[in-house]
Amino acid sequence: MSDVVGKLWGFCHTLRHDGVDYGDYIEQLTYLLFLKMADEREIDLKRISWLNEKGENVTTDCSWPALESRAGTVLLDHFSDVLRALSRQSGLLGDIFAQSTSRFSNPVNLKRIVALIDEEEWTGLDVDVKGAAFEGLLEKAASEGKKGAGQYFTPRVLIQSIVRVMRPDPRGKSEFKVSDPACGTGGFLVCAYEWLVLESKGAFDRAEAKRIRKATYYGQDLVQRPRRLALMNLYLHGVEPQIYIGDTIYEAPRDERYDVILTNPPFGTKGANQAPERDDFTIETSNKQLNFVQHVMNTLKPGGRAAMVLPDNCLFEGKAGEVFEILMQDCNLHTVLRLPRGTFTPYSQGVKANVIFFQKGFPTETTWIFDARSNVPGITKKDRPLSDKHFAEFEEVYGKDPNGRSTRKDLGETGRFRPFSIAEIKERDFKLDIIWLKDEALEDGNELPEPQDLAAEAITELEAVVDDLREILRLIELEEGVEV
Repeated sequence: MSDVVGKLWGFCHTLRHDGVDYGDYIEQLTYLLFLKMADEREIDLKRISWLNEKGENVTTDCSWPALESRAGTVLLDHFSDVLRALSRQSGLLGDIFAQSTSRFSNPVNLKRIVALIDEEEWTGLDVDVKGAAFEGLLEKAASEGKKGAGQYFTPRVLIQSIVRVMRPDPRGKSEFKVSDPACGTGGFLVCAYEWLVLESKGAFDRAEAKRIRKATYYGQDLVQRPRRLALMNLYLHGVEPQIYIGDTIYEAPRDERYDVILTNPPFGTKGANQAPERDDFTIETSNKQLNFVQHVMNTLKPGGRAAMVLPDNCLFEGKAGEVFEILMQDCNLHTVLRLPRGTFTPYSQGVKANVIFFQKGFPTETTWIFDARSNVPGITKKDRPLSDKHFAEFEEVYGKDPNGRSTRKDLGETGRFRPFSIAEIKERDFKLDIIWLKDEALEDGNELPEPQDLAAEAITELEAVVDDLREILRLIELEEGVEV
């Protein structure tokens, strides 16, 4: 896997001189990898009919051999024709290639990347390897800065831990659906499927295998590029998901309901300048993450369960208490995981976050909080990377019941796992920023976080205050009859 990633990624630096940025490079790879794998699977793409700009019916040979055999400007023109032809098809082909355009201007570079891909037999790689190779490229892109995939990327180690305790198992359940309403490049959905393959050792009967691969995994994203990457990412794993494009929060919800929802809604306040007009939202707020909480709660099936990543401010700011009060009436919010400082390094340094776990249809009586942050050295990219060890104790005390009903033990004031009754939470106005462990690292000047992390944390706190002020201003304007 590392050889494949290294080979493909190494060429990316050459392409940057051709005006192809990291995100574009990964996107162009999705097209080329698809064509190569389609050829390996003997999918016939030799005669693809489509209507050109003049309304004429045109047939294009979109097969890998036709692409691989060309060179020079002929190759550039042919690749552009292939993308146009496939973007006009229905089904998975049209979804993956929707609005696709070639970013190559130098035929030598395109020829070289085609040759690199041609060296591998991609369908010969097992699910874990080929999927990990693709995600390895996404991770590298994410670490390269704002033009990478960081805005769509959740650390794989964290996703895997969440999936292990949530156990999204569709076997023997004909209508079982797993969803991520802010799916980005599909990390949660991929890990959910990988967990299933490992758990079942890949042993499905034919009918069940078809249902699991084609009618189990759902997602949505606002932007075309991550949706395309999610489709390709899952296709590399042998899964054909339903990935919608659109605004999860501001558009009317679909009728579909889900058994398991795993998601990391986008952080920050960008675009969240008004409350969505949704009849199914009880609490009116412009906070994106709190609206995602309401969306997830409403789109779960009765008895369904969810795990959501939320920044710290969502546990205490503005309308948080009101949203969580409603959530705790309708759902059993049984567990909160405080994530280590720097979990999202290098993608979103300084962001402090949590994972909330809840099951719909049962009111909350007790919420258990696991503190994986206090007295834990901050995560760094090189010296202290995020690893499975950071979540090993949490997974053990969480228990084997994915709905949080396993017998649990209060580890006391010096332990990391403690229960809080609904009465105690009510006294705090349903705000869940509960801390009992003294973080000795913050008392020691030598152990303080890096300045850039402290600055990022300060920005996060200020954004929370701005959110509150924006909400107050909106309410004042409504009171005065001013249109917002």
